[in-house]
Amino acid sequence: MAEELTIGFLPLVDGCLPILAREHGFAEDEGVSLNLVKDVSWATVLDRLLYGHSDAAHMVAPLAIATTLGRGRPAQPLSVPFVLGLNGNAITLRSDIARLVGAEGKLGDPAKVGAALAEVVRERAAAGSPLRFGVVHRYSSHNYMLRYWLAACGIMPDRDVEITTVPPPFCADALEAGEVDGICVGEPWNSVAVERGVGQIVLATAQVWRRGVEKVLALREPVLAEKRGTVERLIRAMCRAGKHFVDPANWEANAAILARAEYLDGDPVLIRRAISDQLLLARGGEIVEYPDFMFQYREAANFPWVSQAEWLYTQMVRWDGLTFDSANAEKAARVFRPDVYRSALIGTGEPLPGASSKVEGSLRQKTSVSTQQGTMTLESNAFFDGRVFDPSHLAEYIAQLG
Repeated sequence: MAEELTIGFLPLVDGCLPILAREHGFAEDEGVSLNLVKDVSWATVLDRLLYGHSDAAHMVAPLAIATTLGRGRPAQPLSVPFVLGLNGNAITLRSDIARLVGAEGKLGDPAKVGAALAEVVRERAAAGSPLRFGVVHRYSSHNYMLRYWLAACGIMPDRDVEITTVPPPFCADALEAGEVDGICVGEPWNSVAVERGVGQIVLATAQVWRRGVEKVLALREPVLAEKRGTVERLIRAMCRAGKHFVDPANWEANAAILARAEYLDGDPVLIRRAISDQLLLARGGEIVEYPDFMFQYREAANFPWVSQAEWLYTQMVRWDGLTFDSANAEKAARVFRPDVYRSALIGTGEPLPGASSKVEGSLRQKTSVSTQQGTMTLESNAFFDGRVFDPSHLAEYIAQLG
């Protein structure tokens, strides 16, 4: 008899792997029955998980760390044995502002777009109406990537611009209503804003950090311990789903599945674009292809690198105004569980990295890396400003950021 797991999710393309694992029978093949529960905000996904209404959750990666450290609520340790994808978000500005920053028909250079935006920010601040950006949660990669980009371009979040929280399904609505001037959100919600003519996509977050960690599968630590075998079978099923997802022959069918009412309840055309790394930046414009916009499966994309968790912790320290704490840094690092991922896939045909941590932002070209099994070549994982994050020097990195 199949063992049931209940997984909470939001209607986003990067929630695809549990959905496709169920719909294509990969989970069933592993003896796992998936009950998928759709929510509208990350806050409700988290509540459902913490109160035991779900076993696991599709979650923004920093939220798993914040919950473990007790940021905003009593601490509950969460575990992340699987990354659901890298990048996949975009920054969309109101159309009039997008024209001012020179984003016309193509994704701009992050430094140049940022410099132009800084001029707009100064003008708006002088007029007493600072720009306001919407992000999907305080503890989200969207928030941290947006802040990282703005700060590196001389725009100080919370001083020069305002940043507020808007659940993903309402981001296009907030832009249309004039409540925000820009959004950083996952697909298909940028494309929804574009189709309505209320915004233009100016950057992909993959341009800020080429291999930035995005959504994860999160469980309460005791639940992972109790259901370890079932979770490992789920990991194998989701790896099969990832391999299926990146095959162009399956894009049409998978877009149709994800578009269904019980999942994204959206336009399969927009969803297929995201799956195939194609974006319509402005209504009436040409489709633009941006390779690896939403990165899946290849290059150990689903592996929970401890260094990625540690980078997220440095951003939490930076933007919450915290003092670096080595004990908390260790707790944050332990949230990501490469040991569970390895245990699930050892003996399969899936490549496994030889290390569990790496220097983020250090690669500019294809590089063969050591493995536990199989072979693996990693491509660029650069930050747009050329910085490198060495997880063995956390405090020094935070100090350099200022």
